[in-house]
Amino acid sequence: MRHFGYIAPEIRKGLFHSEPCEFTLDSSPEVLSVALGATLYSPATRLHLADDILKQASRGVASMVICLEDSIDDADVEQAEQNLISQFLELARRAAPLSKAGEDAVSTGSTGSAPTIDDLPLLFVRVREPAQISDLVRRLGPACALLSGFVLPKFTEERGAPFLEALAAAETAARRRLFAMPVLESPELLHRETRGETLAGIARTVDKYRDRVLALRLGVTDFCSAYGLRRTPDMTAYDVQIVASVIGDVVNALGRADGTGFTVTGPVWEYFKTQQRMFKPQLRSSPFLGRAEELRSSLIEHDMDGLLREIELDRANGLLGKTCIHPSHVLPVHALSVVSHEEFSDAEDILRPERDGGGVLRSVYTNKMNEVKPHRAWAERTLRRASVFGVARAETGFVDLLTAGLPH
Repeated sequence: MRHFGYIAPEIRKGLFHSEPCEFTLDSSPEVLSVALGATLYSPATRLHLADDILKQASRGVASMVICLEDSIDDADVEQAEQNLISQFLELARRAAPLSKAGEDAVSTGSTGSAPTIDDLPLLFVRVREPAQISDLVRRLGPACALLSGFVLPKFTEERGAPFLEALAAAETAARRRLFAMPVLESPELLHRETRGETLAGIARTVDKYRDRVLALRLGVTDFCSAYGLRRTPDMTAYDVQIVASVIGDVVNALGRADGTGFTVTGPVWEYFKTQQRMFKPQLRSSPFLGRAEELRSSLIEHDMDGLLREIELDRANGLLGKTCIHPSHVLPVHALSVVSHEEFSDAEDILRPERDGGGVLRSVYTNKMNEVKPHRAWAERTLRRASVFGVARAETGFVDLLTAGLPH
């Protein structure tokens, strides 16, 4: 896969100074943790799940979570598991296995080329209990080749260790790499009196299984639930002070840039319908003048301006990627993940070998100070994002990326 790979090559070439790299299920964890991008959640009860996955892949979705937990009723778990297995088996029949995996191509019986495993998003299953991990891997059989790993809910040291032990055992049984994405959403993490020790316990647990933990996800909906809160489409997670304080502490403890940290992903944006607005739109009009004014109106009408602001605040607060519950959220997340030409120029300049001794220099764009040692970690992180999401041309803005990616 490659981000923005669904855009015609000649258009993509015109948008990017450096195009996004290709990545596969077998790419390094460092690449995959950045490549997750907008991770789209889907209930495991969807009857046409295989079709949905293929459709979303064709529209640029690079990672999906098939949910057996909060998105389905407790009474539907068994049915959801059966549907998940049958849909993965169907998807495996339709996705021709790669020859390098030592398997023969599978014909779909339809005209045109069959999709390969590398055309599919990274697929994760959100489970409820540790026992589900080994059970699902066993029942999936060869279709487990499509699986990237599992999402582990309400993760704490006490609850998380059994999940990770089950994942390690399932990985051995499947004879292939499986990743974990713990979800940080427990009341112990939210409450001030237990937060410090809970974070310390989580850090001990994920560090022990560092090679298997691809990213840490934030369950902001559960945080709000503990206090009977729900943010409106006019507000970001950072406007809810209780939530913002948890995000800050999680990044402080688990998102450090000194080699001990993990990728921490942004919270879910819940809104995708038109709502009556109380406040002025947050999305200023100037970037949309001309041909894109219609796009601005559409984004505001569907409460996307709040999403765009939250994505920017996610990155400013050390988060990368985002949990999504609607396909319309994916393109904005990815468009705002592309590294601007200015960011790229600054990062490259800071990391030049001759700058190893430090110092201060004026940016290439002559509008800021780049201090080599303090900005080095930012520059390294920026170039990792640039490799996966690409670098926009100097004249390319996020509106250009949005409009290029919209269905015509």
